[in-house]
Amino acid sequence: MICDFCYRMCDIPEGGTGFCLSRFNDRGNLKDLCYAGLASMAVDPVEKKPLNHFLPGTRTLSIAMQGCNFTCDFCQNHEISQHHVMRDAVDPAVVAGYAEACGCPSISYTYSEPMVWQDYMLEVASLAHARGLLNIMVTNGSFSAASLERILPCIDAYNIDLKGDEEFYRNICHASAGPVLSSIERIVGYGSHLEVTTMVIEGIHNEEMIGALACMLERRGVNVWHLSRFYPMYRMRDRKQTGELFLKDMIAIASSHGIPFIYPGNSSLPDMCRCPSCGMSIHRPGADGLCPVCGRKLYGVYGDPFSKKT
Repeated sequence: MICDFCYRMCDIPEGGTGFCLSRFNDRGNLKDLCYAGLASMAVDPVEKKPLNHFLPGTRTLSIAMQGCNFTCDFCQNHEISQHHVMRDAVDPAVVAGYAEACGCPSISYTYSEPMVWQDYMLEVASLAHARGLLNIMVTNGSFSAASLERILPCIDAYNIDLKGDEEFYRNICHASAGPVLSSIERIVGYGSHLEVTTMVIEGIHNEEMIGALACMLERRGVNVWHLSRFYPMYRMRDRKQTGELFLKDMIAIASSHGIPFIYPGNSSLPDMCRCPSCGMSIHRPGADGLCPVCGRKLYGVYGDPFSKKT
């Protein structure tokens, strides 16, 4: 039986699971093995996703189940993405209600790969929309075409990891870059808010790769790109962390390719927003999303929809 949750399109045999180990063929019915078993739930600043141009200054309720359709050697959350432990189920209505009670205008599906637990994500997202809340998906972006069309009406903002070039995906993520780039293009075309993240690994990423990625993103209409420092993790604990100077150099390369907003991540480098019209540096766009100098409306979604509820 075919699972269409991601680009792998696993043909799952009776009694078996797909690549991500999250779905099970139970006599012709695909079931989520860990349905509603939350591995993590926390209230975060939305900037932690990272999203700098979507409801900046607000908090978001972050939730995660287990599983991922990638097996990246550097995974920063391998304890929940690469392992499966049965947990008590949390009803979707409880999650939506808790976000509202915490004063969070959004719910983020994050930490592991929400694509592989999208049935639960979509249930929570529908209830969130009914309460006037918005939905954020932090994802590797390797949707199948069918699953992305299912998800698009329910998710208001995405942060997608573009991890490297095709060789990087094959050798280190054991996946493919093609579906990720296709998803980015479709999400931009659909009009959803999108920010992209690349974790830069010194000694693997280089000027040529970052320049090529920048061109790919610019051609697809991406406005916000986060370049974050690598820290040793999982199967790459023997590699040194990315240096600040190297990250600064890669940001300089990225900034020369036409993407309006580029930010450092996991770094002490200045994390400023620069207006594309007048060049003014500001810490973050305000609630109105306007440049305080020239008045240009900056890319993003601003304000706090939760505060407008009566």
